[in-house]
Amino acid sequence: MVKRQAEESLEDAVPKASPASKKARVGDGFEDQEQRNGLNSQFPHAPANGHRPVHDLRNGKSHLIASEHEDESHKDEAGHSMESPHAEDGEDEDHSAYFTVSRQTAPTEGYSDLYLDTIDRAVLDFDFEKLCSVSLSNINVYACLVCGKYYQGRGPKSHAYFHALEIGHHVYVNMQTKKVYVIPEGYEVKSKSLEDIKFVVDPRLPKEDVLMLDKVAKDAWDLSGKRYRPGFVGMNNIKENDYFNAVIQALAHIPPLRNFFMLEDLSSKSELVQRFSVLIRKIWNTRAFKTHVSPHELIQQVSRQSNKKYDLLHQSDPVEFLSWFLGNMHLALGGSKTKPGTSIIHRVFQGKLKMESQQITAKADAGDRLRFEEAAEVIVETMRYLILTLDLPAAPLFQDEIDRNIIPQVPLTSILSKYDGRTAQEHLSMRKRYRLLHPLPPFLLFHIKRFSTNKFVSERNPTIVTFPVRSLDMAPYVEPNPRLHPPGEPIWFDLVANVTHEAVRTRDDSVEGEAERKVWRVQIRDRARDEWLQVQDLFVERVATETLFTKESYLMVWERRRGGKGKGRG
Repeated sequence: MVKRQAEESLEDAVPKASPASKKARVGDGFEDQEQRNGLNSQFPHAPANGHRPVHDLRNGKSHLIASEHEDESHKDEAGHSMESPHAEDGEDEDHSAYFTVSRQTAPTEGYSDLYLDTIDRAVLDFDFEKLCSVSLSNINVYACLVCGKYYQGRGPKSHAYFHALEIGHHVYVNMQTKKVYVIPEGYEVKSKSLEDIKFVVDPRLPKEDVLMLDKVAKDAWDLSGKRYRPGFVGMNNIKENDYFNAVIQALAHIPPLRNFFMLEDLSSKSELVQRFSVLIRKIWNTRAFKTHVSPHELIQQVSRQSNKKYDLLHQSDPVEFLSWFLGNMHLALGGSKTKPGTSIIHRVFQGKLKMESQQITAKADAGDRLRFEEAAEVIVETMRYLILTLDLPAAPLFQDEIDRNIIPQVPLTSILSKYDGRTAQEHLSMRKRYRLLHPLPPFLLFHIKRFSTNKFVSERNPTIVTFPVRSLDMAPYVEPNPRLHPPGEPIWFDLVANVTHEAVRTRDDSVEGEAERKVWRVQIRDRARDEWLQVQDLFVERVATETLFTKESYLMVWERRRGGKGKGRG
């Protein structure tokens, strides 16, 4: 078969010069396309930053998107390759042989406030754990200031970058550095109008304001114009974490503890310490966007660290949680297991007591079992405490027709007699008596033991404990020490917070027919106004001082009065 001759030679069909690179051809093609479309005439103010305006059909606005492909690598303004999505910029280190996209280091002249009008402060909630809503990573998290969602990174392969292109949300704040960026352009926004958002992300009051929190009554207003008291805000009960809320509210109103976590630099401490510090500062925030806070971030860390013993899905005992929390906070702050006073926790709560114990002989009858014998050996031990347990007298098992509505009552001084050094208690085969030692700590924690559990059932003692709100004299329960305290002088303590329990009956399909659900509240004192407020999750209400003892007190916080000898205001 005869081959057909070519109409022209190969040399005439292909240019002799080496072909241009793909990168150059793409650039030329894009410029030609711009000229054909008359882009320069349509957008005379289009920025010369490697981006072109494209009409977003979703919201009817024009947005700047990258003219290159989304999977191309980028370089920063210094010419160095950008970091991986786990770095602050979230850029990929790979370099493409075909494309490069430049990032802006500053907004185009005349467009410094671009997209700031799209910020919606009403949807911003920085209380929840900082996790990317797509990857669930906690590394390099940004919050979208338009919808409030969290996304990881801000580079061209990051979730925040895709969110900006797909949805048209362009303003993001880095949750660690508190810097605000416009994406996909990539430049930082330095506008005074964003200072309120940065403050809400990490509220920090100056020292002089913190020291005046208990002296000057100050009201604040949220975004909707609702008035609230800083320090006395509701706390969200996500599922079953009301026990957690009551304890944190009580700790937030202990001045030395509160001031320490609001003023000290704890950036080098553990995650538990940092999250507790942030929550305390949010409770006392004077420029909050809403009148309540959420403990989600802290309770998630507590759940991980306690192997889910204390979480938001199951109700736990407040005193057990407080004991665990104080112990772990002490160690996280660098405290020693053996040396006293090595952390703010021990300096505020830790005290000493003397325990005397004696073996109960077999010949002792019922009347002598709690009577210390002079001839028998008495073992004396000194131990340290953070929480003092007070035992309630047994509630009556049967009530007659007349007394069926009477609730038993007992004064606080009566159950404190456990620590007078004379009242003995029987524990297994030992009789014991206790006495507090000087010096008493600045704050005393009383646990009124209401619940007892055996193999078959858990019982609650409904006895009401009556107490004075001010001027509780602890001198009768402390062993005299003239070197530390003048004999005969009272040691006054005033109530700071009172965690209460309420049993609410609920319908149940079991054989019993009804079940009791535990509800935890906390009564806290507003020092600046000399008032008492009761907080139950999101609800904050004023209560009369005379009615505080009518609830079932479970955990009490008492503050030692400094320098005062009378029974007046401490």
